[in-house]
Amino acid sequence: MTTATLAPTPPRFIVPALLACYIVWGSTYLAIRYALVSFPPFFQMGTRFLTAGVFLMGFMVLRGEKLPSVSQWRNAFVIGSLMLAGGMGLTATASQTIGSGLIATFIAVVPMLVSAWGLLWGKRPARLEWAGMVVGMVGVVLLVQGRSFSASTVGLMAIGGATLMWSLGSVLQTTRLPLAPGPVGFASEMLCGGAVLMVIAMVLGEQFSWPPQPLAAAAWLYLVVFGSLVAFSAYLYLLAHASPALATSYAFVNPVIALFLGVVLAAEIVSFSEWIASGVILAGVVLIFAAKLRA
Repeated sequence: MTTATLAPTPPRFIVPALLACYIVWGSTYLAIRYALVSFPPFFQMGTRFLTAGVFLMGFMVLRGEKLPSVSQWRNAFVIGSLMLAGGMGLTATASQTIGSGLIATFIAVVPMLVSAWGLLWGKRPARLEWAGMVVGMVGVVLLVQGRSFSASTVGLMAIGGATLMWSLGSVLQTTRLPLAPGPVGFASEMLCGGAVLMVIAMVLGEQFSWPPQPLAAAAWLYLVVFGSLVAFSAYLYLLAHASPALATSYAFVNPVIALFLGVVLAAEIVSFSEWIASGVILAGVVLIFAAKLRA
């Protein structure tokens, strides 16, 4: 008599972690827009990441975790400057003039840009990845011709720069400039990136509106607690317990959630051509992930 081999039980928190990354990160774009009423772009992001970084690093130190080495702090400064100061600071800047849903859709091209940056380090994309990049770029061309992006040159330049800096930071983090392992590494990135953001805010002379409006204060707190601490903790859990493709699947789910929330809750107007362009971009992202799953 033989005994059937049971399939391994998947980790119990996979689904909650996925929902956190999907829903929370998908909603942060609208939260950024609400917070802008009282918190200007770089000041908003700087205070957000410094606050979250202090809490997370303090918690890890109390647990007895080792602090990053000098080289890891250096790496955190470079990555934080690119991904948080450049990526998130410019995203908040673009959110001043462009709807949150369309911002999230534009950011969906990051996986394609990551594949493109990888060429510099000899990582040749598979055929499906090439197809995804081509389809995604077609979608971007269609999207920027819509009235939302064509009406804001500054917003378009800001979100274009944000995606380039975020994707470059992502590639460098995984190839040349590794952070300290686990939450300590992300906390160091938030601390360094938040400090750079605050310097930029001071140089630009950004003025914080005090007292903040209740909705803006609630949105800022949501970004700190849920956007930075909860969602990133969930993402780290997925990286440790799920496949890379599943862990990064938020890239094509977030824009759908952000578009829905922007239209329903904030009455953002998305034209028919912009819906079509968004669909083309997401099709490109799906092709990228299909290539990664096949690999």
